[in-house]
Amino acid sequence: MKRMYAMVMAFTAALLLAGVAHAQVSLNAARIGAVDTPALAKFYEAAFGMQEVNRISVPTGAEIFLNFGATVEAAKANKAVPIVIMHRDSNDLKDSVPHLVLNVTDMAATVKGVKDAGGSMAGEPRAFGNTGIMIGIAIDPAGNRIEMIQRP
Repeated sequence: MKRMYAMVMAFTAALLLAGVAHAQVSLNAARIGAVDTPALAKFYEAAFGMQEVNRISVPTGAEIFLNFGATVEAAKANKAVPIVIMHRDSNDLKDSVPHLVLNVTDMAATVKGVKDAGGSMAGEPRAFGNTGIMIGIAIDPAGNRIEMIQRP
């Protein structure tokens, strides 16, 4: 019993130390690509209720930052990680694995919003085992995948 306790304590300490080693690392943004960044920003605004909070002009085209909020001011005050849409050439948009992951509270309403805004779904949302979690994969007009998770 003492040996098991010592092993658990050593494992816990190792996990804590590993966390300390990376304490200065955090997610800065989620970046996706589009040929037409302003048009794709409009999709995210319409489908998910996001607001444009910043725009940077770069030689390849505008980079547009979006965040959640009922108003632009609320979205700018939101401390959540923004979505950044950057210009990419059409033949550079074929990534099938990199994608956004969004939490949703009403999968059916969100799917409707995606379709109404010009997006599509990769099949129907489905249950994730017996967890009560629903998962849907939306596809924005530029071909980026958006994993949507609805928790019970």
